[in-house]
Amino acid sequence: MKVTITSLELKGPFKFFALSAAAFKIMKQMRGTGHIAFKKRGIWTTHYTMSLWPNEESLKAFAHSGAHLEAMKRSKEIAKEIRTYTYDANELPDWKKAKELLKEAKAIRF
Repeated sequence: MKVTITSLELKGPFKFFALSAAAFKIMKQMRGTGHIAFKKRGIWTTHYTMSLWPNEESLKAFAHSGAHLEAMKRSKEIAKEIRTYTYDANELPDWKKAKELLKEAKAIRF
């Protein structure tokens, strides 16, 4: 199974509204994907997600289609940094571990 952890730092607090609109569409898309688990957390300008997928193919199919793909294309409009870390595991980590793993991830800065 695959775990993907993502952090997103917004350009400012008012970008939260655009993030929320995109997240609503992404959550709707996620319903029919076969993902196993999902968690999200965020406050002010820093937001995190983590998801557990049965395999890499289902993860990539989700990430590179629909609302998620559209959000990725528009991410530089709202984010100043995005980090993503994907690895093999049978369950989601706790938030402390997830944040530690993200420190190792390559950052995309806009």
